Amino acid sequence: MAKSKAKTKPAKTAAKPKVKTARAPAAAAPAASLADAAVLTRIADALERLAPPAKRRIDLDAADAFVWQPDGQLVPVPHVNRVGMSLLKGIDRMRDTLMENTERFAKSLPANNALLWGARGMGKSSLVKAAHAAVNVELARKGNSLPLKLIEIHREDIETLPELMAITRASPYRFVLFCDDLSFDNNDTSYKSLKAVLDGGIEGRPENVIFYATSNRRHLLARDMIENERSTGINPGEAVEEKVSLSDRFGLWLGFHRCSQDEFLAMVQGYVNHYGIKIAEDELRREALEWATTRGSRSGRVAWQYVQEIAGRQGVMLKD
Repeated sequence: MAKSKAKTKPAKTAAKPKVKTARAPAAAAPAASLADAAVLTRIADALERLAPPAKRRIDLDAADAFVWQPDGQLVPVPHVNRVGMSLLKGIDRMRDTLMENTERFAKSLPANNALLWGARGMGKSSLVKAAHAAVNVELARKGNSLPLKLIEIHREDIETLPELMAITRASPYRFVLFCDDLSFDNNDTSYKSLKAVLDGGIEGRPENVIFYATSNRRHLLARDMIENERSTGINPGEAVEEKVSLSDRFGLWLGFHRCSQDEFLAMVQGYVNHYGIKIAEDELRREALEWATTRGSRSGRVAWQYVQEIAGRQGVMLKD
């Protein structure tokens, strides 16, 4: 009897479940990077606004005259507003003294800080600028490659003088620091900073720096400030000494006084001759005296204002 063969089918293995892996959209990664970059950019901009501005490099070769800014910059002045030394009349003694002092300083010889005080409009600031120009002409004639530098500092920026001194101290140039119309009022203590810089502190004034100031006051302080100290101070003498001692830091005092009628007319005539203005001598004298009378003053400034008037009438350009 034939045996039937049972066909056995191989057991089927259980199918493995397919696991689908999630894939991020292709554009998701670049979008995240752009978002991060934008955040970083905003942070950098915010930090940049908070940080102090970067200081520009100070180029002392850019000019012979500069104006000091309280943010620590020296702004070059290509063309200084000044008149020639020959046009400054009636101040011969002060002119000669300041010129000699400036020339000694330019030659690295001992020289004094100078205070030019006195009547308004008599050429105090003009003399400082003219002396600087005259000394540089002489230095150039002798082949000196390092001209004298003039730096103007405003009275309200006196407290930043130590920072300016740090810049000048490290320079090979020699500097005349110039403050026009220097004076101090009630409750103004910045004069103490000036005292320390001029003649005090452990560093002292740099050897290559000299300080010239102009003022209508000999002691740079209002009279009522001094009188108030005398009347209210516990030790009035000591208080007054502290305030007036600022002027003692200036070894050179040059007093400017009101000019005479003849000196005033000489100033006017000097300008007229220099600029080639044609006017009869008697007419010039009459008009100039009338101009001074209407302004209640005779000074170099008033003389220049009158010359501007007649030059304008005649169409003459006042350019050197």
